[in-house]
Amino acid sequence: MSKNLLSGKHLNDETAAYEHLAKIRWPEGPICVHCQSKKVYTLNVAGPSKRVVLKCATCRKQFSATVGTIFERSHIPLSKWFMAFQLMASSKKGMSAHQLHRMLQITYKSAWFLAHRIRHVMKQTPFGGKLGGIVEADEAYIGGKSHTRGRGADKKITVFALVERGGKVRSFTMPLVTSVNLKRAIHEHVEKSATLMTDELPGYKKIGKDFAEHHTVNHSKKEYVRGAASTNTVEGYFSLLKRGLTGTYHHVSARHLHRYLDEFNFRYNARTVNDAIRNHGAIRATEGKRLQYR
Repeated sequence: MSKNLLSGKHLNDETAAYEHLAKIRWPEGPICVHCQSKKVYTLNVAGPSKRVVLKCATCRKQFSATVGTIFERSHIPLSKWFMAFQLMASSKKGMSAHQLHRMLQITYKSAWFLAHRIRHVMKQTPFGGKLGGIVEADEAYIGGKSHTRGRGADKKITVFALVERGGKVRSFTMPLVTSVNLKRAIHEHVEKSATLMTDELPGYKKIGKDFAEHHTVNHSKKEYVRGAASTNTVEGYFSLLKRGLTGTYHHVSARHLHRYLDEFNFRYNARTVNDAIRNHGAIRATEGKRLQYR
């Protein structure tokens, strides 16, 4: 991890943290969250938390940069929130709640909830267009008994992923791998002009006819590449996902797996930018998102 990763005044000083958030939310100056007026001025720095309070000259209401974001009403210092964002946005295999608990010096319960709120922010919906070009599709099986593998493995959760070569990934849980579920997912996220790459699963054959081209590789015969046909990109994504879930989180319940997928998707889709830009993008997405503990 870079020595400068956790540097920056906003990671150590609360007043600087509020000013930093305000600059991200309102690059051209503060805007009232109540009436959208630009006639806003700084009222004071409140209490031991050093929270920067703003006041609108139009509606006369007070607010701060955290209002209307996931930080609102949080008892965790904003500087620690920023540190958590930095760690989760830059750690390739994720950052466990236990590690956040130790590094941020907050309770494990707070760290667990904080991490899930950050994953909620990282969720990229609506997706804004379908995948095109060459799109690889595959499914993986997460959890369950360690000695079972592959399709139909005992108590494993199915994760289906679509990866645009050189582009983005979309992955989500699938209750059952059927031709109906596969067709629904692929048609929802992939342009019909795309070239589809899959393995030899029979369910893909009929679906492939709906797209410009469909190429398969036969893994059961140890065929992994045939010309341009392969699913190596999507398998690379699954490899990273599994290493993170096994090595960092150890166990992820079916109830929360989709949140971890949001986290891994976010980092994968922002893999071409540096840690600072990826972190900045995550913080910008905090506005208008709340995730309550229940």
